[in-house]
Amino acid sequence: MPELARTSSTDTAPGPFILPILAASALAIALIPGGSPPAQAGSASPERASVESRSGIVLAAAAGRTYVVATNGNDRAVGSISAPMRTISAAVARARSGDTVAIRKGTYHESVKVPDAKRLVLRAHAGERVVLDGSRRVTGWSRSGKNVVTSWTTRFDSSPTYSWGVPDNSEEGWQFVSRRYPMAAHPDQVWVGAARLRQVGSVAALRPGTFYVDYARGRLFLGQSPGKREVRASALAKALSLRSPGTEIRGIDVRRYAPSVPHMGAVTITGARTRLVDMSIDENATTGLHVAARNVVLDRVRTRSNGMIGATATYADGLRITRMESRGNNTERFNTSPVAGGMKIGRTRGVAVRRSVFRGNRGTGLWLDESVDGAKVLDSRMVKNLRHGLSAEISANVLVAGNFVSGNRGHGVKVNNTSGVSIWNNTIVGNGRAVNVVQDARRPTSRTTAGRDPRRAFPDRRMTWRIARVTVRNNILSIKAGRATCVLCVEDYTGRRTARQMGVTARGNVYRRPGRRPAWLVVWSRGPRNPATFRTIAQFRRATSQERRHLHVKRQRVATSSGAATRYVARKARRIASPLPSSVAAAASRARGLRVLGRWR
Repeated sequence: MPELARTSSTDTAPGPFILPILAASALAIALIPGGSPPAQAGSASPERASVESRSGIVLAAAAGRTYVVATNGNDRAVGSISAPMRTISAAVARARSGDTVAIRKGTYHESVKVPDAKRLVLRAHAGERVVLDGSRRVTGWSRSGKNVVTSWTTRFDSSPTYSWGVPDNSEEGWQFVSRRYPMAAHPDQVWVGAARLRQVGSVAALRPGTFYVDYARGRLFLGQSPGKREVRASALAKALSLRSPGTEIRGIDVRRYAPSVPHMGAVTITGARTRLVDMSIDENATTGLHVAARNVVLDRVRTRSNGMIGATATYADGLRITRMESRGNNTERFNTSPVAGGMKIGRTRGVAVRRSVFRGNRGTGLWLDESVDGAKVLDSRMVKNLRHGLSAEISANVLVAGNFVSGNRGHGVKVNNTSGVSIWNNTIVGNGRAVNVVQDARRPTSRTTAGRDPRRAFPDRRMTWRIARVTVRNNILSIKAGRATCVLCVEDYTGRRTARQMGVTARGNVYRRPGRRPAWLVVWSRGPRNPATFRTIAQFRRATSQERRHLHVKRQRVATSSGAATRYVARKARRIASPLPSSVAAAASRARGLRVLGRWR
């Protein structure tokens, strides 16, 4: 029988699940029933000594029993160092809530589910490297014309949206799959050696570097002979389904799983207070990681080269992200909207992102969308992403401070229909528009408006989807010649409000325009009239009373390669920069009243 690598009844939490996508049509809902009986615990020799994680952090001894797993173990063994078990899943099934599963070095090919009400610690043993790998070796190749072929019976669901069997959105601009890359939602993956091949839709389309899966006849084709190189193909959809509150995963890497888009991710978290520490989640077919629970902690989690997006989060109130690296995601080239790139967070309250890197993603680096309330993005880097560095959209109360936003093809920081935005002490250089503040016609007009948080009362007075109270202070703002029409841009596409009526203010910023382009430094909304445009900050100041203290640089460098102010700019800080208010200082762990231009050193 062919293997259908799709969701099972215990993949994720029970009940309807809504991911943050912006679509004109109805919300995409993945209904995933759940429930699994508690597993019976067995006996094991507990490890009582402290152990050291892969990152060198000493962990306290386990409170409960510790079951040891090793690649040379036996699932009937007691699970001690001398008699380890063979699979992580068997150890999870035997363990009781409060126990630890310590995994010896090696590669494990399995899908692991931590069920409801079984709080466990799964960790790499004593600093050893542990990999959950969703691929398996493929052999038995024979010639078929210019191609090679072998038997292959694994099946994956290619649903392109977050609902099983639902076709892609029909409205132009809101489709997941690009017409240029029609195989993006097909989760099949093949590697020859370290090279990842591209999937095509027929034998006729095969070329060197490509593969084709013939589901009807159960065959896998390659566009060229692999020679003596190893061929591996993804054979499992999910790596980790973490359902129990308080679960902790340390030092376990995940790679090469093939989740369909409705699976939500190769790793999914639906248990509150889950912690992921020192993990890599790489080369998975669509989404690497999805968080759908409160008070989750992600510390030193790396999501790289995933097919659609590195990580997503929805209804993840209290999410804490520290030292994340999201790099090179959207390898399958999904459309950058409604969701693709580094990380997207939606319908979440009280999220904090600190000291993280979002780099080289084919989409937006970090995207806060659909009723995110109370987000802090601090001391992070959004660099060389295909779209925007940081986007805050139809949300409220966002602090952006101490970041380096550079080299993004879209805008540096985009603020769209979002109120209460504080943009302090960032270095935003070499992007499209440095800071782009825009208002469009979207409003949460009913309880069922797409993008509204249904947990909130209607109307939600904190979530108006109107630009209001946007402060731009102490930033270094510069763009490359010819990249955009302005450096600081404020527009109301509905033609109703001026920048002053929207509550946008700018003070103490550094502006640099290389050469004569763009022609404008500032575009400033005048409501029903065309926006005002200003070639110099002096003109802008006289017309609007903004930027009474500022620095306009024409030739000198304004920032170092790390985003810190150059000496020339730093010397001006005392005279130009606004003193750091207590609210921003407390959130950023900086001294109140600090006067610095650009990101902090």
